[in-house]
Amino acid sequence: QWQDLEKSLLPSTQYESPLVIDSALDPSKPNYSKERPTLFRERHGWCPYSERAWLALEHCNVPYDTIRIDNTGPGVKPPYFARQTPQMKWPEGRVQGESMDLVEEIDVRYGNVILYPPDKKELVTELSNKFRKIFPSKSRPSSRAAFLFGWNGEPLWKSEFERVLTDTDVLLKEQQQSLGGPFFCGSQMTAADIAWVPFLERYAAQLPCLHEGLNPRDAKTYPHLNQWFEAMETTVPAYACRVRGNPSSWRKVLTMAGYGNAGVPPSVVERMEDFDLEEGRPQTEEKKIVDQRLWEAYISTRPYLALTPSAEAGRVLLH
Repeated sequence: QWQDLEKSLLPSTQYESPLVIDSALDPSKPNYSKERPTLFRERHGWCPYSERAWLALEHCNVPYDTIRIDNTGPGVKPPYFARQTPQMKWPEGRVQGESMDLVEEIDVRYGNVILYPPDKKELVTELSNKFRKIFPSKSRPSSRAAFLFGWNGEPLWKSEFERVLTDTDVLLKEQQQSLGGPFFCGSQMTAADIAWVPFLERYAAQLPCLHEGLNPRDAKTYPHLNQWFEAMETTVPAYACRVRGNPSSWRKVLTMAGYGNAGVPPSVVERMEDFDLEEGRPQTEEKKIVDQRLWEAYISTRPYLALTPSAEAGRVLLH
């Protein structure tokens, strides 16, 4: 039966996959490629700043290696790594950090300036920087529950989250009316979207659990933000098929004490269970078609991947 499964994964199994090392399981120092960059990112996919660099690499279709680093409190980093994630080791040996600096460098080296279009570079940078001005400034730092909790461990006020979502929706409205298209800078994803998406993605899953009636994807209350979510998830294959996290995982982070919160109110747990039930429903045929179309676009330049997402899961298990 395993042999039959192996045959069903052809031709993907005939190609070499990029190197991925989980340093928590294999702490030995790797032999770094002199042809491909090496991304050091948080091993669970929780770190939103790692997600920025990861998405830039994927969207620019860059062949790269990955070393996953355990950034949790009790986690043990490999002896050859003493920095924070994300970090990039470039083929010539230079090491660089800071997520948006990495995004820009990836675009210069490999992206043919698709993330910072020359005619919009100043605007892309401006809108990327507005993220820090709009998101809460007095929240407790946490890469796993970013911009959610105060220093007392309690969720920020509902009104503060509503301000963030309203300001973001207004910003998107202004850009959509001025430039057309659903993204921050027009009809194509740019570095501005990469700056925002890890945090908005988490907000979409987490905020409805923290406060009743607070939904970033409410098309009536935040129509331009909802349009942006839809565009990211249905027109950006690298995001939809590889980098985007699972909403149930972002909700479960809320139950992990020490990752930004001091405890979990019972109402939060109840709302989490309601959302899990909703998402557990079978996909519609229309959604299946959209997902397969995105997957086919994503694997068109990645022959080492299987022909369907479910087959890809089997390939990962076999290898």
